[in-house]
Amino acid sequence: MSYMIRRSVLFSRLVFATSLVGVSPLVSASMGNIGSTYGVLPTDIASAQALSMFNTQVSANFYNPAYLASDSRGELTTGLLHAQPDLEATGSNGTFSFEKESQHVLIGMKTDLTSMFRNGPPIYLGFIAGVEKYGKEMLAFGSQTSSEGQFLEYGRQPLFLNIGAASNVWRGVSVGASARVTLHASAELRAVSDLAGNTEKEKLSVDAQPSVRLIYSTSVDLGRTFCQESQCLLSGWEVAAVYRTSSDTNTTVDSSVVIPGLIPASAPLEFTIRTYDSYQPETLALGLQYKGGGWRIGGSLEQQNWSGLSDKFEGDQIKDQAEVRFDDIIVPRIGGEYQFHPNFALTTGLAYQESPLGDGLTPDVNYYDSDRFIVGLGLSAQYEQTRLLAYPVRLDIGYQFHQLDDREFELSSTGSGNETVTNGQVTAGGEVHVIAGSITLKF
Repeated sequence: MSYMIRRSVLFSRLVFATSLVGVSPLVSASMGNIGSTYGVLPTDIASAQALSMFNTQVSANFYNPAYLASDSRGELTTGLLHAQPDLEATGSNGTFSFEKESQHVLIGMKTDLTSMFRNGPPIYLGFIAGVEKYGKEMLAFGSQTSSEGQFLEYGRQPLFLNIGAASNVWRGVSVGASARVTLHASAELRAVSDLAGNTEKEKLSVDAQPSVRLIYSTSVDLGRTFCQESQCLLSGWEVAAVYRTSSDTNTTVDSSVVIPGLIPASAPLEFTIRTYDSYQPETLALGLQYKGGGWRIGGSLEQQNWSGLSDKFEGDQIKDQAEVRFDDIIVPRIGGEYQFHPNFALTTGLAYQESPLGDGLTPDVNYYDSDRFIVGLGLSAQYEQTRLLAYPVRLDIGYQFHQLDDREFELSSTGSGNETVTNGQVTAGGEVHVIAGSITLKF
């Protein structure tokens, strides 16, 4: 019995120590990112992403790369984003609060590469990156079970990185593609130990490889395409279609331990942990916009295929026992912008997102997620002339509010006989406040 206890203690120490290689302490991440959960730039946040597929700024790199070609001018954008969740789960055992904010610094650039080539259509390049905790945290990763429960999408967001290009291929028709980059980390630990857990001859290696997932899009200005010579019923109308492949961040931890005289090198004590975080579903989005004199209105429908995450969790050694089922969902968005002054514009938007979490019972992991209403409001100011700069300067500020419906869940765990044990019912819900600002320099 003493031997078994010592071996269990040793194993627990190794699991804990090795897990620290891939998971930063006191960090909470989520199955989301700023691009899909909130919005990249203030204009995206203000329209609840309803107008993001027709955003002339560099955030089009994520929402609709083809729209990079809508404005031939280059630009440099930098901004800050602060998201403050105020979420609670209340039950017979008390109240669990989740208030861990996400804080991003963003930088993006768009430029015309046409002059680099002798022939061919114009080509525009876009790049945008975001880093958590105002630039102090390059990788936020968290994967854990929880007896109190945890929210599915809200938390700190990992490194956000997109690069893409677009071109006008015919009158009013543009195509584009971009790559979203995430990191897949792996850690390997080899050691010789005694029963007290004292190790020697340690070998530790960590690798982080980029994973590139593609985004394809096309955008059509119907007026320019079908009635270029004069005005017609299609003038002012634009349509776009975007396909985003799924992406995720994952970490694999592999450990092997030898105990002389007890566990030989030929049959070492081995374990492997593989876990996923920051999953982004395969998405197909269709957008429509109409531009009038000093105003525009538009919207989009997104088909988000969250069912792919169910397959990922089957190979997740931390969350597999929860047998989580995710459903595909459709997210409608509508928004508008009004130019009430030559230098100022007001943007607003509304979206409704169903929860992809199909069941309120997820043993050990205990996920919370609810249907939500999303409302945005923002202000843009553009100064055509300044004392120092030769081109316009644009300032944006955006606010977004999420209202999560109350939803009941069963806290549960896996018993000694692999049966599911319920530990009480809770009601989860709350709200999220997001504010962002940016400055854009044209060149």
